[in-house]
Amino acid sequence: MKKYILKRIVYLFVTLLVIMTATFFLMHSLPGTPFDEDKISSLSPAQQQQIYASYGLDQPVYIQYFKYLGNVFQGDFGTSTLYSGQPVKSILASRIVPSALVGIQAVLVGLAVGLVLGVVAAYKHNTPLDYLTMIVSVLGISVPNFVVAALLQYLFGLKWGLLPVAYWESYASSVLPSLALSFGVVAQIARFVRTEMLTVLQQDYILMAKAKGLSPAKILMRHALRNSMLPVLTILGAITVNVLTGSLAVESIYSVPGIGSLFVDTIKANDYSTILGLTVFYSAFYVVVILIIDVLYCVIDPRIRLAPAKE
Repeated sequence: MKKYILKRIVYLFVTLLVIMTATFFLMHSLPGTPFDEDKISSLSPAQQQQIYASYGLDQPVYIQYFKYLGNVFQGDFGTSTLYSGQPVKSILASRIVPSALVGIQAVLVGLAVGLVLGVVAAYKHNTPLDYLTMIVSVLGISVPNFVVAALLQYLFGLKWGLLPVAYWESYASSVLPSLALSFGVVAQIARFVRTEMLTVLQQDYILMAKAKGLSPAKILMRHALRNSMLPVLTILGAITVNVLTGSLAVESIYSVPGIGSLFVDTIKANDYSTILGLTVFYSAFYVVVILIIDVLYCVIDPRIRLAPAKE
């Protein structure tokens, strides 16, 4: 286990290095500069040169690249050109919290509700409960999250006045965005759990458990559900990353100051340092989640061995 984790950590750093390198040179190959051409054109050549030098953009690209790598290894992601020279690290720190709160709540709610619906649908196969769960799953996958967000905003915010319509003022402001994002999570989890549970419930060890006289609740929770969780874990990693990093539309609707809107704004402005900082964060978050999922495989199913057996 330890060797496997150490090996994966090495792969993690190699993956991040490749992603940083590709993103760095792609960003510098884009047309335009990180500065407003209308404003900078009114400055003298010496003043323009001074501005570029203050951000290290007056040097060759390969020198900028190696300096950037050295700074990243020291925890310095540079300064933003869009946000008046603020450190990228502080900008990310202020934007990650709202997105993380909304995303984590959405995943937890979606996982809890999706598991319940999936188990009920499998246990009550070909009944109205099963059909209702499948309708919810189809709607959750088919309806975009920004449509759900607008509907929740109208009902709970405007019509009933139960929750804030927009802006980030208190914890209550995170409830509606989380519910909007959780709708798709519920649909995916319920569909996968139902499909896997139907397969597991037909296995011989389930028949053996029934023959021993175990109650349906024990059979479902101790045997069927646990053996149905591996496919759910496989998609849960991707779902978590997508929810936490792909909630731009929902963040815009509810005016959540998260990293989704930050990414779009910095790309429009060619803010190299912030774009690279966000890319590193997204990539690191994704590979860490995948590593955690792989380790959880072993916890749920001890028959899985992460390290290859010696011949």
